[in-house]
Amino acid sequence: MEEKRQSVHGQWSSRTAFVLAATGSAVGLGNIWKFPYITGQNGGGAFVLVYLICILIIGIPVMMGEILIGRRGRQSPSHSIAYLAKEAGAPRIWTLMGIMGISASFLILTFYVVIAGWAVAYIIVTASGTFTGASAEAVGAYFDDFLADSSGLIFWSTLVTLGTLVTVAGGVRKGLERAVTWLMPGMLVILLILVGYALSTGSFIEGFSFLFKPDFTKLSADGVLVALGHAFFTLSLASGVMIAYGAYLPEDTSIFQTSVIVCAADTAVALIAGLAIFPIVFAYGLDVSEGPGLIFATLPIAFGQMPFGTFFGTLFFIMLSFAAFTSAISLLEPTVAWIVERFSVTRLRAVVISGTVLWVLSLGTVFSFSKWAEIKLFGRTFFANLDYLTANIMLPLGGLLVAGFTAWAMKESATRDELGLGDSPVYSTWRFVMRYIAPVAIVIVFLAKLGAFKHFGIDLS
Repeated sequence: MEEKRQSVHGQWSSRTAFVLAATGSAVGLGNIWKFPYITGQNGGGAFVLVYLICILIIGIPVMMGEILIGRRGRQSPSHSIAYLAKEAGAPRIWTLMGIMGISASFLILTFYVVIAGWAVAYIIVTASGTFTGASAEAVGAYFDDFLADSSGLIFWSTLVTLGTLVTVAGGVRKGLERAVTWLMPGMLVILLILVGYALSTGSFIEGFSFLFKPDFTKLSADGVLVALGHAFFTLSLASGVMIAYGAYLPEDTSIFQTSVIVCAADTAVALIAGLAIFPIVFAYGLDVSEGPGLIFATLPIAFGQMPFGTFFGTLFFIMLSFAAFTSAISLLEPTVAWIVERFSVTRLRAVVISGTVLWVLSLGTVFSFSKWAEIKLFGRTFFANLDYLTANIMLPLGGLLVAGFTAWAMKESATRDELGLGDSPVYSTWRFVMRYIAPVAIVIVFLAKLGAFKHFGIDLS
């Protein structure tokens, strides 16, 4: 076995630190904002069951592959892949996979900081009692006015951006690790407090049944694809994040065990968030299939009516902000690591460079809700195009390439060595899934999102 490389960026102090960081990256707006509303739109329990199966058979293996690349390469995603491609005698074109992952994470971050800014702003708005006794129309009107206020959105997104830059500038241990060590436990405590409150609403059993009692008559083929897609993307896969974080993983840490723990923790947070949200939605007669506005336009109605609603509503948006922030710092790290390596500059300078570009591009999302709302390309706003490009094209292709690179391009001896699983059935299963199951599943999701099946008269609804 060859001498192992070390990352120039540092290393996590322990497996626990990595698990907190990786889970913090995975647990974000996707778990607390998106998961509840897509579960509501797709019938509840049956959708959740399919989602859990997808996490098990696709999410864990692909995460193992990304962490494997990172730890063996010990550099930013593109440089790790370049090193491993050379080690395997594979074409250097594989490096483009790393570049695409870094680009995807950075582009996602340009609109992520804006939405995270909404969560931070709603802490103040909710705490001030704005929603107390407010009607559905009043809450909806407030949200519309909030989005139309460009200067306000710029202020909140800039605040999130600065916090992200300061944290990442601190490095692996003093920045990333220190942040998640405080934020992740804090977020979980708040989430459990909210679940405790949900128990008192009188509709907890109804919410629990909706989340865990499968009714397959409410699940369409499209719902299955949504579950597969969300299971894949909620784990921060194909964005370069897990490769970057894997580069800082201690050598004696089991990639398999760590991947299982991170996936389980991420899934648990999503389900606990559902247990906190759905009982409140049912208790106050709100629409469970509201869609993207569930968190910012629907839940505030309930917070405005319930006892101690101002307190619990404020806690909720604090929790949402914590989740968003831990994801934001992870999305910036691949870009900063690449700039440090590529241009031989300090981490601080890399943060300033990337932060400046990030702030400028984030304005495009801000203005998509106001000044540029009518300016469209391909029928979509600037924000909608970024969202579509990253979620529907860059991430699926990235996931497909990760599976292909680790299972086909890399030598079997290298992956076996890095995973440390020997000739066990776990290794054989992982390799089979990465060679055949994951690519097929990702291609199906990719084609479905591009609407390819419609050309053949296949209706997934």
